[in-house]
Amino acid sequence: MVAVPAGAPRVTGRERTASDADHAKLVASFGGEYRAPAALKLLTEVTDRLVRATDRPEETYAVTLLDSPVINAFALPNGRLYVTRGLLALASDTSEIAAVLSHEIAHVTLRHATARTELALRSQLVSKVVADVLNDPATGAQLQSQSKFALARFSRDQELEADGVGVKTLARAGYDPFGAGRFLRSLSRTTGMKTGTGQAGEPDMLATHPGTQERITLVTRAARLIGAPGLGVDERARYLAAVDGIAYGDNPGDGLVRGRRFLHPGLGIAFEVPDGFTIENTRNAVLGTTPEGSRRLLFDQVENPAGQGLEEVLKATWNDAIEPGSLENRAIGGNPAVTALSRGKDWTFRLAAIRMGETTFRMIMAAKGMTDPDAAFRRWTESLAAVGAAETQSLRPLRVQVVTATPTDTVDTLAQRMLVSDRASDRFLVLNGLERGATLRMGQGYKIIVE
Repeated sequence: MVAVPAGAPRVTGRERTASDADHAKLVASFGGEYRAPAALKLLTEVTDRLVRATDRPEETYAVTLLDSPVINAFALPNGRLYVTRGLLALASDTSEIAAVLSHEIAHVTLRHATARTELALRSQLVSKVVADVLNDPATGAQLQSQSKFALARFSRDQELEADGVGVKTLARAGYDPFGAGRFLRSLSRTTGMKTGTGQAGEPDMLATHPGTQERITLVTRAARLIGAPGLGVDERARYLAAVDGIAYGDNPGDGLVRGRRFLHPGLGIAFEVPDGFTIENTRNAVLGTTPEGSRRLLFDQVENPAGQGLEEVLKATWNDAIEPGSLENRAIGGNPAVTALSRGKDWTFRLAAIRMGETTFRMIMAAKGMTDPDAAFRRWTESLAAVGAAETQSLRPLRVQVVTATPTDTVDTLAQRMLVSDRASDRFLVLNGLERGATLRMGQGYKIIVE
């Protein structure tokens, strides 16, 4: 790492302790540190090279690799940079990961976090003075609402500013400035596959990040102002060597998706969703959707206070009205359960609360319009079952494997080797930064997902 310059402000023991505690909490919330020495070494070297190209080359940064499948990176004002293994899996070359790091470093050098904090504190103070001192709660609440919008807009503008500064730093450090646009396009395509639309969803007006398409336009324009494509280096082979073998997707202990089946070793359960559904394991629930988005499902664990029946659990955890007479006590897989029907303005819902041992699970399936998804819902709920220790112990996490293309390899042949839940060819293309119709280059490395 870059050495701390002489004369730099000293950090007191108390400040260092507080910073270390915050760091530990943050790392824990993202699944802990991920041990990948080659990848961390690359991230550290790229960071050092970028810092030397900034307007503040004397600042120091420390990179932490997080054991999380989500695609994320962020920086703290104290120079700590965080990158998830999910983001490493998505990037295709060193210039792309350098673009992400350069963007986050720009937030620090531009003092964005400090500016946001000052604006938030100033807005809170004005609202409080109006509400309490001037005895005008209504105006105080209005000002607070306006300040939230201003803060969101402020953050959005900061993102765009960091994009612009990041691309310039990227080029100064000798990396391909067009790497920023390539990575954002891959991010957009990944988001599109998750939403089932093929396109990344745009944020609402209070989102703290501008739309991905807007950012792609900005960084591409910034790169063109520097020069034509082909500037700098992308170091693809070096990057692929560093990420070869890293874990991909969920940790087995947090539950695994295998095709249409979900298994959770910690909870000791598994279920299989009906044909047509793609499922995703998130931190708090398993979510599923069909490609056109007309059917959706949710599976989660809910609290079941002592003495509370399953009917009460279902009613307490569901905000909409339950159809009169639809509550039904039944057994599902030999376990006590309650099911119900609920109709909203645009969706019809089937609900279940199922108790397995001391744990209560909730299963919800929704269909757009007035179509009752009861048949598919019953097949799904009846697939819920306990899994034994032998099966859970045999589970292996997915990982990235870099393979060298042979003369006979195509996108389809390599995609067929991918252990993914759906759309293997599309996922192969996104993982490798390729467009539809791409031809593989013999002797070049490509990422696939294997056990």
